[in-house]
Order: sequence, then structure tokens, then C-alpha cells
Amino acid sequence: MTPKIMKGSNSVSDPPLTHSYRSLLLHELENTPHYSTERDHEVVGECELPLIDLTSLRSERNGRERRACVEAMAKASSEWGFFQVVNHGISHELLKEMKQEQVKLFRLPFETKVESKLLNDSYRWGTPTATSAKQFSWSEAFHVPLAKISEDSNYEEFSSLREMMEKLAVAMSELARTLAGVLAENLGYSRRSTFPENCDESTCFLRLNRYPPCPFAPGTFGLMPHTDSDFLTILYQDQVGGLQLMKDSKWVAVKPIPGALIVNIGDLFQAWSNDIYKSVEHKVVANYRVERYSIAYFLCPSYDSTIGSCKEPSLYKKFTFGEYRKQVQDDVKNIGQKVGLSRFFSIAH
Repeated sequence: MTPKIMKGSNSVSDPPLTHSYRSLLLHELENTPHYSTERDHEVVGECELPLIDLTSLRSERNGRERRACVEAMAKASSEWGFFQVVNHGISHELLKEMKQEQVKLFRLPFETKVESKLLNDSYRWGTPTATSAKQFSWSEAFHVPLAKISEDSNYEEFSSLREMMEKLAVAMSELARTLAGVLAENLGYSRRSTFPENCDESTCFLRLNRYPPCPFAPGTFGLMPHTDSDFLTILYQDQVGGLQLMKDSKWVAVKPIPGALIVNIGDLFQAWSNDIYKSVEHKVVANYRVERYSIAYFLCPSYDSTIGSCKEPSLYKKFTFGEYRKQVQDDVKNIGQKVGLSRFFSIAH
């Protein structure tokens, strides 16, 4: 099936996604007679991720219930690489206000978002390195290190946005550390220091995402297939849907649940757990009619942190986060896609 190109009507706030994507797509259509996207976008159905109530996680009164909660998270991390949490301690009001500020931010004129250097000059759109439509993400985002959130110069008239981001960063950080800690505890990690180590405001970040309505036929990537290069990601999304993940070698669409946050394992946690926890490939598919918003928190260590293993022999040779990031960037530049952990298998693997 040849993808249909439809006429779009972007607003002044939208980046020039249509022009960039159209150029890539037309080039492929002209140079690939039997071009088809059906196989890449086939979805077998909608799924409800494991839903875990974190109420008992904070309770020391009932050890059995807490243990059951930890085991449920570990099982989901091994079988799905994803799960959803409720009663997570982040208020609905904070998430609602953050979404309102996010919408106002993205409704700025495109030129302002590009030229004003808002939020540490962190605005990104599309995929500058894309050489084909399959490598292009129909989205725009602000990618903000936590250490930069409190800087006054980042916001201009958006002082309320800074306040919301500061509160959300604190709440997300606490939740991410708690979840990572109990998942490590489940694998026998017993050190008194925080797991993972060397994760602070200078290394972790928030990403504010917007996926504009897409005038092209269904199947366009809002975010191209990938795994996350961190320990753990927490995602707050609206009810539009579009997130899909790879399960049993098939793409399944994730059904949004009001009030729930999505948690997924990153590459570093998979390596540290010796492949017990899985960093699963996922993507976002753009919507023709409506825009989609999400906010992601990424738990990352310092670049010089060595990613070890919870047990020996390790499936992976030792590497630092900086080495891993550089290898990912080099692969994307040289071959157009991320290779990831397979680059770091030990010789004995």
C-alpha cells in the first residue's frame, strides 16, 4: 500500500513538519517503486499495561502487601518492560496545571520557540538527521536538564511554567528513585546508598512533548521506534493515545488510563540487571485529527558513571554512560538508527 499524501493546514505555532516530511516521502516514492509502510505499522491490538497500585509501597505496616507490590513491578519489568502506576504520590492538580502551562508554551509562534532560547535553548522539532520518512518524528519538544529549570533567564514571561516544572521535577525524581530502588532491591541490591548512584539534577531531565495533528495517512511516526538510554523513564500522557510497544515481536497499542503514570525500563537498567529487566522498543504514532501531549522524566547517571551488573558473569562488558551515549550518537549519525546494548555484549556472550 502506497501512503497517501494529504493536504495539511499547520498553524503559525507548528514547526514546518509537513514540508520536511513531504520531501523525504516523495523522495522515497520516486526511488522505491514498491514502497510500503504496512509491515512497519501493523498493530495487532490494544493492550492494558500491568496496573500497579503503589499505596502499599510506602507502608511499612504490611510487609506482605509491600512485597506483593514489588514483585508485581519486577514481573512487569521482566515480561513487558513497561507498567502503569496509580496512587503514585504526584497530585492530579499538579499534573493538570503542568499540562496547561505546557499547552501555552507550545502555542507560541514557531519562530519564537526557535529563536527565543526558552528553557535553556532546548527546543527541538522533527528529526534533523533523517534521510528517510521512517527516520522522521512528527513532533516537537523541549528537552530540559533538571539543573536548568530554576534559571530565571529560561522563561521570560512564563514564570508560572517554571514553578510547575520545579514541583514536577522534585516529585518525578522522588518517584523514579523509589521505583528504581525497589526494583534493585528485588534483585538483591543491599547497599544503603541510593540506587542508581550519581543521578542528580545535572544528569536527569524532563522532556515536554507535543505531537501536532498529522495531515499524512495513518502510520507516520510521532516518535520513531527506540529504546530509552537511561535507567528508568516516567511518562505522563493525555488520553489521546498513540504510544505503542513491542510485545512478543508484535506492536501493541497502549490504552491510556486516567490518572496513571507509565513507567518503562531503560537500557542501563537492562544491562545492570543482566537482562532480567527489559528495555523494550516503543514508538508514538501521530494522530490525523488531534494533537497529543506528554511529559517524560528520564533517570540518568553522570557521564563518567560505570554501568556494572547486579551479578557475575555479566552479559555486558563494563562501559560508562558517556561511552554509551557517544556510541548511540555515532550509530545514529553513521547508519541512521540506534543499535544500543548489543554493541556492549561481553566476549563470552
